[in-house]
Amino acid sequence: MKSRSMGLKLIFVCVLALVMAIPAFFVGSLIDERTQRAADVVKEISEHVGGEQTFLGPTLVVPYTLPSGHGIYWIAPAQASAALKTTTEERQRSLFKVPVFQADLKLDAAFDLTGPSAALPEGAQLDWSKAQIVVGVSDTRGALADATLTISGKMAALTPSDAPLKLPLNLYGAKAEGIAKPDAQFHATSVLRFSGAQRVAVLAYGETTHLTAQGDWPSPSFDGGFLPVRRTVSSRGFSADWSVPFMARGVNGEGIDGTLHALNSAALGVSFIEVADAYQSVNRSLKYILLFLGLVFLSYFVFEVTAGKRVHPAQYILVGIAQIIFYLLLLSFAERIGFDYGFLIAGAASVLLLSLNAGWIFSSRLQGARAFGVFSALYSMIYMMLRLEDNALLVGAVASFVAVAAAMYFTRDMDWYAQPSAPVPQAEGA
Repeated sequence: MKSRSMGLKLIFVCVLALVMAIPAFFVGSLIDERTQRAADVVKEISEHVGGEQTFLGPTLVVPYTLPSGHGIYWIAPAQASAALKTTTEERQRSLFKVPVFQADLKLDAAFDLTGPSAALPEGAQLDWSKAQIVVGVSDTRGALADATLTISGKMAALTPSDAPLKLPLNLYGAKAEGIAKPDAQFHATSVLRFSGAQRVAVLAYGETTHLTAQGDWPSPSFDGGFLPVRRTVSSRGFSADWSVPFMARGVNGEGIDGTLHALNSAALGVSFIEVADAYQSVNRSLKYILLFLGLVFLSYFVFEVTAGKRVHPAQYILVGIAQIIFYLLLLSFAERIGFDYGFLIAGAASVLLLSLNAGWIFSSRLQGARAFGVFSALYSMIYMMLRLEDNALLVGAVASFVAVAAAMYFTRDMDWYAQPSAPVPQAEGA
């Protein structure tokens, strides 16, 4: 064999690790395809139960007239208090699951019309005889019961409203004639029951808004324009409280026509998510494939140096293919039994195969046992990286440093410019 062969072999192994990372792009596109399929299932189920639901509590709208035209003047309640209770279940299509919910809401509003209408255009006249209270919901297909509205203790019928508030909601209103008038103070309460999928939110519809929410989903994500001031999450469900003062809301207490659209950014939301989405987890693991391949190839190279028996490039390629198949196994198992158990099965199978392969290549059970220990530690490290999330970079960097340091140690006596001396032959099974 030519001189410098081991030095060239190490360079070849490094290049091969880069080349073998290319098939990972095909695995990545397969993950994208499965993710898109899951999104299609979410859309399909949402079409039947209502999708992500957003609600607007009672808001007063009053037509106004000007010499040059007309418009709508809206007034938010001075105090808004909402209660949300959800029950959830998972709907399944094939391998894909979608969390759907039933939401019961009570939306209270205390209106205070004392004082001038500060945002009313000069010369405008409010037509209080056509005043109405409106509530809003994003997807009416999820209605499980007729919505009710009570104004100052009197039930009122809700009908579709065409008030131009420029919110992505379906608006329903009831007349407030005789109740809504200058300097009046009154209460309005709406009770809603809707189904939906994945997320529910309530807009901060009052100048000051307080929302309490509770549900049985064990892994909620609180999102929107404001986070809860108090939250409790356990395996039995969650509870949360929001309190949004007028100063934080960033929207005036009243205005003309479509100026209420700024309320879209003041949502108080709860998303019903899986603790660990299988496709996200597999996709994250795929991002470390170059590190993964590099450490596996480096391990085989160190075995090669210490055992004094050459490994053919074709055998390195087979090892790389085994790593690609590991990701396919991980994906196929994870979408059926979850990422944790999927990684356990796919990882155990791969570690066993790589260890047996090392024993076959080097004709030594001892090398196979060493390989089993090394690859078990390597796969455990990869799993830790995926679960630690925020510390993944630190774990990967430290592990890589340790691996390179170990390679330097085991090759410290090697003459890179000549063939390594053959070791003393060991008996089979040593």
